Amino acid sequence: MLTLAVFLCAAEPVPSAKLAIEPASEDTPAALKKVPVYPKTVAVLKDVAYLGGTRKEKADIYSPLDHDKAKPLPGIIVIHGGGFNDGDKARNRELNISENLTLQGYVCMSINYKLRRTQGQVTWPQSVHDAKAAVRYLRKEAANLGVDPEKIGVIGCSAGCNLSMMLATTGPVDGFDAVKGEPYQDVSARVTCAVGFYGAVDLMNYHDMKMFAKTREEAPELYKMGSPITYLDAKDPPMLLVHGTADVTVPLSQSETYLKIAKEKGAPCVLEVIPDAPHTFDLQPKQRDLRPLVTAFFDQHLKGK
Repeated sequence: MLTLAVFLCAAEPVPSAKLAIEPASEDTPAALKKVPVYPKTVAVLKDVAYLGGTRKEKADIYSPLDHDKAKPLPGIIVIHGGGFNDGDKARNRELNISENLTLQGYVCMSINYKLRRTQGQVTWPQSVHDAKAAVRYLRKEAANLGVDPEKIGVIGCSAGCNLSMMLATTGPVDGFDAVKGEPYQDVSARVTCAVGFYGAVDLMNYHDMKMFAKTREEAPELYKMGSPITYLDAKDPPMLLVHGTADVTVPLSQSETYLKIAKEKGAPCVLEVIPDAPHTFDLQPKQRDLRPLVTAFFDQHLKGK
C-alpha cells in the first residue's frame, strides 16, 4: 500500500482555465472548441514538434517562471482525453492540470497524439507510439528543458488515462517500443509513476472502440492488447487512479477491476474514489480539491518527499 505524503498548498488556488465547458460526452462538437487562453503564472513553450516536422500533432511545454535549467526539475507528461476521437492538449482540463502541477515545481509536457478523424480510420496503436515518443522527447531534451531524465511521470484523463497506464505497464517485450520509423528509438520510454483519471483500462469489458475500426467480437485480440490491465505485473511503477461514482461514460468498475488485478499481480496501484463526481473533471472539481492528492503522489515518487 502506498502512503501519500501530506501536502499543504501555500499558493493561492488556481482557477480552472477559462475555455468552453466540455460536455459529458467524450466527443466534443467542433463548434464548442475555443482558442485556448494559456496561463500567465507559468512559462509555456507552445506547439513543439515532438513527433518530427511531418506530424501535425504538437506539444506544449510548461515551466515555472523562475526555473533555472541548471537545476533540473522532474517532468510530467499530460495526456488529454476525448475517446481517442477528439480532445486537445490545451483544453480547459489539460490547462488546469498543467498549470497546477507546474506551479508545484514540475516541467509539464501536454501532448496531442493521433486521433481518429474519419470513419474506418485505424489510429491504434499509433496513439501509444505517440505517448511513448513524448516520454522519449522529454528525456532526450532534458538538459535543454531543465528536466531530470530519471524522474518523468505521466498523468492522463479518460482516453489519456488509458495511455498513461499503457506507459506505466508496457515495455519493449510488449511490442510497442523499437518500432521502425518512430522517433528517438535509442531513448527509453520508461516512466517513474503514473496517474489516471476515469479511464477505460479494460477494453474487453467496455464498448466497441472506433480507433480499432473493428468490433470486439471481430477482433478481441486488439481490445486485449489495447487494455493496460493486460500488462500489469510487479515490475510496474507506482500508479494512482482517480474515479467518480457518478461517471456514466466510463463506469467506476473499470478502475475497481484494474485495482483488483493490480493487487493480484503485485503491481503498486491505489484508487481514489470521488463521491458524486461525473466523468469529466480536472484537479479542482466541485466535489473536492484534488491538487493535494495528485501533487503528493508525484512529490513522493518524483521528488522523494
